Amino acid sequence: MLDKPTTLPRARLDADARDVLATLPAIGRLMVTAKHLGATHERIGQVESVTFESGWAVIAGAEHDSQIELAAIGEIVVDRTSVMKDKAYPRIDLHRADGSYICGIVGFDGIEPFDAAVAPLGQGTPIDPRPEAPGGERIEASETDPGRLPLEDAQAAAASVVIGFRRPGFKQFWRGTIETVKPAMGFINVMRADFHLHLKAGAVAEWRRDSVTGEREAHNSDGEPLGLTLVRSH
Repeated sequence: MLDKPTTLPRARLDADARDVLATLPAIGRLMVTAKHLGATHERIGQVESVTFESGWAVIAGAEHDSQIELAAIGEIVVDRTSVMKDKAYPRIDLHRADGSYICGIVGFDGIEPFDAAVAPLGQGTPIDPRPEAPGGERIEASETDPGRLPLEDAQAAAASVVIGFRRPGFKQFWRGTIETVKPAMGFINVMRADFHLHLKAGAVAEWRRDSVTGEREAHNSDGEPLGLTLVRSH
């Protein structure tokens, strides 16, 4: 039987950001995903708690470590249009006031727990379907692609690492060991049960290293930071 929503396919919520984010533990298994300049950083699992500290929402649990600045959230969109293999993957998208993307929160347990969790927030205002992103030219990562090198070095050393993603109003981290670095479909991928990193081939021109902390930050060929960081933990 097709798992499909009976509520608005896509809507702008007028609810307070605190109330929206407080629903996350009730949604079930979910993914918090953020992206910028070819880097996509995803935490996956059950959110155990959402607390509010100094103007930030702290999304926590064994499989989550994210922080979102409440004042940065200018628009909240619920999108129930994604269905794959007869299963719905409803999401909450957070945008800044200028329309730029903060992050998405994607439910992995289908439409029913998602709708039950967000129902008290109201249906919201219907909006048009999200336009399809144009397909760009895909290149495969070369063996010398700068994006993959420190990841592969950490894998070879079986080192514990922290892979972070920082953008205005958003922070997210994963701690663990990299079991494999897999180039595929035009991306350099690190895949763990609770974490996915998808780094577009050619997106990273260099990693700039902080001489004090040892943290490396990825930059593109224009010198812009992707938001992606990597440091070996002790």
